[in-house]
Amino acid sequence: MGYEIVRKEDLNSEDYLIEVKAPLIASKWKPGQFVVFRLHEKGERVPMSIYGVDLGKGTLTMFIKKLGKTSLELYETFEVGSAIMDMIGPLGNPVELKEYGHVVVASDLVCGHAENHALSKALKEVGNYVISIQGFPTKDMRYVKEEEELRKIADEYYIVTEDGSYGMKGLYTDLLERLLGERNIDMVFAGGTFTGLKKVAEITKSHNVPAMVTLRTIMVDGTGLCGSCRVEVGGETKFVCVDGPMFDAHKVNFDLVVRRNERFKEEEKRSLERWERRRGG
Repeated sequence: MGYEIVRKEDLNSEDYLIEVKAPLIASKWKPGQFVVFRLHEKGERVPMSIYGVDLGKGTLTMFIKKLGKTSLELYETFEVGSAIMDMIGPLGNPVELKEYGHVVVASDLVCGHAENHALSKALKEVGNYVISIQGFPTKDMRYVKEEEELRKIADEYYIVTEDGSYGMKGLYTDLLERLLGERNIDMVFAGGTFTGLKKVAEITKSHNVPAMVTLRTIMVDGTGLCGSCRVEVGGETKFVCVDGPMFDAHKVNFDLVVRRNERFKEEEKRSLERWERRRGG
């Protein structure tokens, strides 16, 4: 029973991917949507972006950062052949796939990198000119295989590293701002850190270019009942799980998003410490 892990690979020293058998979810998933999984009966519910699906195998692939208790437990104790107990989805609203024109898809964090691939591929298939940008701290932290795939998919692909050890030096928002100043860009999609997304909102608004951003906020049930993921968009309260996860970047109250995302930091730290003690870490 459960959802069998059929592939598990390192993306870099901090991030990894898992491919899971979930034929019903895979058959209904569209780019922009996500899943929520629970490892076991005592596990927390974790929302996760989707890199893509394989309808032939009935699988979906997720990119995950080794950050908290659940992501480390999944990485260290679940192997190929193991099964995740629960998974629900697809959840949220898919991206409106249409011909926008020249589109930038940008990311600087594991969840955003997963969506970068899915969106770049889907937007290219409906006739857009796709420019994909990925930002990483260093050369060693980039996703080598993913870079190769995106170079094949996108019309233009750029990689940015904060220390300049590979590709262009700086943040992905630096390159985005330059492109907006030099070329006609019709639409921007972005995912990753809230700091980066807030900057995306500021620079696209200044250039009068629409932008949609994925808000990967803290969720509990993922179906709009708990209210944990609520955000303020255009002065109205929205739930990321049912109204998003993508929103008009120019309408998001990012200061409130950041404050609410910090509220369980102490509990998350204690949970990780307890798990590490139990496993002898």
